[in-house]
Order: sequence, then structure tokens, then C-alpha cells
Amino acid sequence: MTNRSIDPRSVLVFDIHDFGHRAGGNKEIVDDVPAPEGIGNDVIGVPTESPIHLDLRLEGVGDGVLATGVAEVQLRGECARCLTEIEADAEIDLQELFLFPGVDPDDDEASRVEAEMIDLEPVLRDAAMLDLPFIPLCREDCAGLCPTCGVNLNDDPDHGHGEAIDPRWADLAGWAEGNQD
Repeated sequence: MTNRSIDPRSVLVFDIHDFGHRAGGNKEIVDDVPAPEGIGNDVIGVPTESPIHLDLRLEGVGDGVLATGVAEVQLRGECARCLTEIEADAEIDLQELFLFPGVDPDDDEASRVEAEMIDLEPVLRDAAMLDLPFIPLCREDCAGLCPTCGVNLNDDPDHGHGEAIDPRWADLAGWAEGNQD
């Protein structure tokens, strides 16, 4: 996890000042927030500004704040086989320990509490990328597109082109039929 400066105006930045550095202090967060830009990949992802339903628990532990919970998101993308639009709901599990400043300073990859705030956007982004389907499909048995003409085989499962003739032998096909004396 790369550290970046926390923007307190972000909807995914949460103030932990209420329970500070006390172990056992906690805060429940149940909220709907708009999705930030760029969660996903070119094939499927969370549309920017779509609602994300957060159900989180922030809990003070010895060295930092443990954030656990789920984010319910809407996915939009394209089927990898037939290229039709896909819309689905997904539940992303979140769990991250945000270390207080000065705790294990050699761990550059650790998420950190900064100015009594934590930023869940990188955590959500990373967890979403791991949960997104590698090959999104509109349905498990998607037949895809005809490799010859591009017809959606889900709409026309009996689609065909007749017997295929190798173009290298096409000129000889007529010769064999004409020389059968």
C-alpha cells in the first residue's frame, strides 16, 4: 500500500479523533458515499459517482486502528465473450490496520493514521481489484461471438456458415468435381 497525503474532504477519509489512541475505542460507520474515479479496470469496474454502501467498524488496537467491514458496490462492464453490457452488485470485504505515526517506521507499505484520520480509498481500490472477476461473463454458459462474422451466439445458437473450405485449396475444389470421368 503506497502512502499518499490524506485529503480530509474525501468521502472515504474518516476521523478517528473520537477514540484516539485508546485500545478498545471504536466507531461504527454505516453510510452511502459516491464512488471515486478509477475503481476497476478497462473491462469491469465501479462507475464513478455510483453509490457505495459502507458498513464499517473502526477499532483502536495497540499500534493503530483496525478498519473492518464491507462495501456494497455496483459493477458495470462488458462480457469478455459476447461484449454485452454487464451490471451486477458486489460485496467487497475490507480489513486494514492503519498504524499510528512512529510505529514500525521501516514498513513503507503499511497504511498509516495521519492527522487523526484514515483514508479507506486505497484499501477499497485494492480490495475491489482483487474481488473483480478476471474474465467477466454475462452468464456462465455464454457462447460468445461467431469468429467468422461476429454474430452473438447467445441470440442465435444454431448460427452456421456451411462447410468451410480452406482458401488455399478453394481453386482445386471445382477441379476435383469436374475431372471425375
